[in-house]
Amino acid sequence: MDTSPDDVWNACLEIIRDNVTRQSFKTWFEPLRAVSLTSDDGIQKLTVQLPSRFYYEWLEEHYHSLLRKTVVKVLGADARLFYDIVIERDDVQRGYEGASMHLPARPEDEPSSDAERSSPPFPTTRYAEPDERSSPRPPLDASTPDGGLNPFVVPGVRTTRIESQLNGSYTFDRFIEGDCNRLARSASWAIAQQPGATSFNPFLIYGGVGLGKTHLIQAIGNYVRQQGNKSVLYVSSERFTSDFVQSIQHNRVNDFSTFYRNIDLLVIDDVQFFSGKEKTQEEFFHVFNALHQAGKQIVLSGDRPPREIEGIEERLLSRFQWGLTADLQQPELETRIAILNRKAEDDGIDLSHEIIEFIAHNVKSNIRELEGALIRLLAHATLHKREIDLPLAKDVLRDLIKETRINLTIEEIQRVTCEYFDISEDLVRAKTRKREIVQARQIAMYFSKQMTQHSLKTIGLHFGGRDHSTVIHSCQSVENQLETDPKFGEMLDEIRHKIELRSR
Repeated sequence: MDTSPDDVWNACLEIIRDNVTRQSFKTWFEPLRAVSLTSDDGIQKLTVQLPSRFYYEWLEEHYHSLLRKTVVKVLGADARLFYDIVIERDDVQRGYEGASMHLPARPEDEPSSDAERSSPPFPTTRYAEPDERSSPRPPLDASTPDGGLNPFVVPGVRTTRIESQLNGSYTFDRFIEGDCNRLARSASWAIAQQPGATSFNPFLIYGGVGLGKTHLIQAIGNYVRQQGNKSVLYVSSERFTSDFVQSIQHNRVNDFSTFYRNIDLLVIDDVQFFSGKEKTQEEFFHVFNALHQAGKQIVLSGDRPPREIEGIEERLLSRFQWGLTADLQQPELETRIAILNRKAEDDGIDLSHEIIEFIAHNVKSNIRELEGALIRLLAHATLHKREIDLPLAKDVLRDLIKETRINLTIEEIQRVTCEYFDISEDLVRAKTRKREIVQARQIAMYFSKQMTQHSLKTIGLHFGGRDHSTVIHSCQSVENQLETDPKFGEMLDEIRHKIELRSR
C-alpha cells in the first residue's frame, strides 16, 4: 500500500508537536504542507512547501536538527527533506532569485549514490503567479486578522500569528499591592476584565524606575491573552520606532500600519522615548486613533506624567490623557516587607523577620533595588556557605544601604513644624482650612513621608484620620512649590535642619 505525502508529513508533525511549544508549532509548522514523496535509487525524498524564503531561513536556523531526525525516524535512514519555496516575483527584484537552499537529512554525509550526486543540491523553487498570490496564505490564528507586516515573527511574512512579546511571569498574582500602587492595580484589573469596554482607554501608568510599571502593564496583557479570544501585543516605544523605520526603508509602511491597527490590546512601554521622533509620533497618532475608534484597548507606561514629557506633540499628549492616568509611588514599609517575603519564598529561602525588616527599612527607593539587595545577600551566603543572619546582612549590604541614623516619630515632626509656624499642634490634626494651618500640615506630612518609614495611611491617621490620598496631595503640593519658589525651599531647609537636630 502506497503512503501519501500527507500521511508522511502528518506523522512527522505528530513527532514535532511533542518537541516544540504550542505557539511555535502553530507559527512554523502548521502552515507547511507536503507536495510530493518520491523514491530515487532507494532514497526517499519528501518535499514540503514553504510560503516564503523566510520560513526556510528560520527553520534552518532553529529546527534543522529536529526536522532531520524526524524525517529519518518516519521514513528511514535514507530519507531526505526538500523544500518547495514559493517566491513572489517582487522578491526576485529584491535579490532573492536563486537563493533557495537544501536541508539534507544528513549534512555531514557524502552522497550515497550516483542518483543523489546528480540531484540538484537545492530545493525546488517556483515563482507564484498573480492568481496564486491572492490565494490563501498560511492559516492564521482565529484571533489574528489577515493583512499587515508582522515584525515579531519573521520579517516579510504576512498573515502569521501575532507573538505577544509578553513575559509570562508578570501576572496579577505576583504583583504586591499596597498604598503606593492600589489605584493603578485596581484599574489594571478592571481593564483586563473588559479590555476596550471601560472608560480607562487609554490607560497610562507612570512612575520612577523599578516601581512595577512594566510588571503591571504586562499583567494586563497576560490575563487578556489567557482568555484566548483577543490578540495582544507588548512592545517598547524603542521597538515600535525601530520597526517603523525599517518599514520605511523597505517601503512597507502600509503593512506596518495595518498590522498595528489589527491588535485588540496594544501595550506600549516607556512612551517618553517617543520624544523628538516626529514621524514615529505621527504614525502612532494614526494607529492610536484607529484602535480607539474601533474600541480596542491601549495601555501605556511612562516615567513621568504626560504633561511633563518634553518633545511630544500636543495632539498626542491630549490623547494620552483621554482615559485614566495613574501613578506608582515608592513602596511604603509594609509593601516592601511583603515584596521581600514573596521574593524569599520564590527562592525557597526562610529568612527571619528581623532580616526582612532590616532590608525593608534601609532600601526604599524602588522594588528593583529591594529585590537586588536580597539577591545579593542570598548569593553571598551561598558562595561563602554562611548562615544568613543580621550581621551578615549588614556586612554584605553596607555599601548599598545606609542605616538610619535618626529615629523620628510623626509627633516629633509635627511638634517642630508647629513650633516653626508658632501654632498649636492640635491645629494640624484639626479640620480647619486656614491657609497657614494647611501649609504647616502639608509640610509636616511631607517630612513624615520623607523622614520616617510609616505608610501613607499611617501618616494620614496621625493628622486627624485623613486618608492616604490627602497625604499624596500634600506632598505633591510641597514639591510643586519647592520647584517654583526658592524662598519656600530655604524655609523647608530650615525646618528639616531643626527636625534633624531634635532627633539626634
